[in-house]
Amino acid sequence: MKQRAKASAEPTFTVDALWALDRIGEASLGPDGAQAVAGVTRYSMETNKAQSSLWLFSTLGGEPRRLTEAGEKDGNPQWSPRGDLIAFVAKREQAGVKDEEAQLYVIPPDGGEARRVGQVPGGVEAFKWFPDGRRIAFVAWVWPDRKAAEQAEALREFKARKETAYVTDEALYRFWDHHIPMGRVPHLHVMDVATGKARDLFEGTPFELGRAEPDANAFDISPDGRRIVFAFDPAAEKQLDNRFALAEIDVRTRQVQTLLRDGDWDFSAPRYSHGGAHLAFLASHQARGHNRPTQLAVLDQHGRWAVFSEGWDHEVSAPLRWAEDDQAVLFTAEDRGRRHLWQFALGDRRADIVFEGGHVGSFDARGGFIAVNHDSVQFPPRLSVLDGDGAVRRMEALNDERLAAHRFGRHEEVSFTGARGDDVQMWLIHPPGFSARRKWPVMHVIHGGPHTAFGDSWHWRWNHQVFAAQGYVVACVNYHGSSSFGFEFLDSITGHWGEYELQDIEAATDWLLARPWVDSRRIVATGGSYGGYMVAWMNGHVPAGRYQAYVCHAGCFDWQAMYADDACSWHRKELGAAYWDDPAKVAAQSPVSFARQFATPTLVIHGQLDYRVPDAQGLAYYNTLKSQGVPARLVWFPDENHWVLKPRNSRLWYGEFFAWLQRHLPRR
Repeated sequence: MKQRAKASAEPTFTVDALWALDRIGEASLGPDGAQAVAGVTRYSMETNKAQSSLWLFSTLGGEPRRLTEAGEKDGNPQWSPRGDLIAFVAKREQAGVKDEEAQLYVIPPDGGEARRVGQVPGGVEAFKWFPDGRRIAFVAWVWPDRKAAEQAEALREFKARKETAYVTDEALYRFWDHHIPMGRVPHLHVMDVATGKARDLFEGTPFELGRAEPDANAFDISPDGRRIVFAFDPAAEKQLDNRFALAEIDVRTRQVQTLLRDGDWDFSAPRYSHGGAHLAFLASHQARGHNRPTQLAVLDQHGRWAVFSEGWDHEVSAPLRWAEDDQAVLFTAEDRGRRHLWQFALGDRRADIVFEGGHVGSFDARGGFIAVNHDSVQFPPRLSVLDGDGAVRRMEALNDERLAAHRFGRHEEVSFTGARGDDVQMWLIHPPGFSARRKWPVMHVIHGGPHTAFGDSWHWRWNHQVFAAQGYVVACVNYHGSSSFGFEFLDSITGHWGEYELQDIEAATDWLLARPWVDSRRIVATGGSYGGYMVAWMNGHVPAGRYQAYVCHAGCFDWQAMYADDACSWHRKELGAAYWDDPAKVAAQSPVSFARQFATPTLVIHGQLDYRVPDAQGLAYYNTLKSQGVPARLVWFPDENHWVLKPRNSRLWYGEFFAWLQRHLPRR
């Protein structure tokens, strides 16, 4: 009886259990650091929808408290500098008016009814508080040829039109899963919190923020509230990979001064120091190569700037936060498949880990406290706080009871010799109850990018614990081209995609086959995006039988046809040529060129709303497999993008995924 009770208390971790977990967002600390606010999203498999609300978390101890109830998508909360209000964006119905687009709301931290600050045509996106706590700077999309007072009418006219065509002569017109608002550009605005009156700072000027989802890292407000620094694209034709400059606008006069523009460099994520005398930002020397890392740089009031992290071979990520004494800068950066919170001392140019991942997803620093949202292969995002003495404490336990009901497999980091004789990292996630005395199937999960990395992190869509719970040893190779192992390792695959990556995955399979607990008859390979490209590439290069089945999710298949995607200008840099200049070079890196060798059964999955890898890629691969008599199955989602984001679709995705692999694995 006791054994049965234990088994029922530790059921298999399934896709339903995954979607039952709370998803905690970025935390914003109050000015004294005593409390943090964050969005918490909960999904319903029954309704197939999400509900997001704001929660308060104490950094000093105590139970979390739910702050908002009415909204369905309350998110991106930011505490005011005075501590009297929390601002957030939401779509609600208030005073008989239902928001068609997300608007800005404020609510006192001690509770009460949230108040819509104003009505902004087209809605409010990213925002930041002014230091006085009376105003907010925000991003909104506008028609640049219409005055601010005419925007609402322009929006009504646009929505009333009978035509459905998207018409443009822009190079950048869609991004990931949505079209850039037709005829509109993102402008910076200032809103008075008391009255809701807003002013377009860029009205009548050629300035705009980047069109690819401009966020709060694109601008910053000076400590005196008089200026806003922002990153902008100075090129006449906007493209996804253009090089940005930095400018500063006087909030009162709207006069703009370009601070930093250099055709060789890309600048982003500006951040004022507390004293206002220096500006930290990210700089990437694109003239030296399109894959050059973003590095920490600082600009002074005399127009002099320097890169401070040049001798530190890591990619620095936004946001940047100045330490309280303005002598160091906080940021996140990857290191060998993990993402830590670092503090970079400007004086001696040294980076030290402040909080060690796992994976640090976000952080905020205020009042002597640092709030960290972090996760691991072993647990989903959670909130912890570092106090002034460096002590770390959990701030919540929202998922602990649900996680405790399941058994999880342990994970470990191993290394082997891969392409060029280099050391290559691989993460292994073992099934619950793993024993080296029995044989186990192996599932390769090949990451996308290619310039990303699998790490000690929780993945909501390709969850390693859900995979391992099905009895697989999950293998995640950080092949050549992956991030977090230095620039040279990342850039080594340029111009010959598929070559080193395949050598690494094959070397990993050899390493696994040498382990006594691996069943050589039951090895599969799966991947999404560039990982999908890799399994299609493997199908044309690896003899049939080595892998029993493949899963190709949103995979790249034909690099010439991939010019239909939203990042086509990037391909020629990565492949080493444009297809019209050197068609043979591009074809040599395309799985379609090796279709005659396809023989391994493949499940192809794709979403119609995927603009990064258009669904014609998956359909062409599937049709090619079927035309040659290779066992294949297609799962095509008309309402999903590069990822599968709806609960019911995700459940189907996992069901098809596991059923396909089981169909092609021999029984033990």
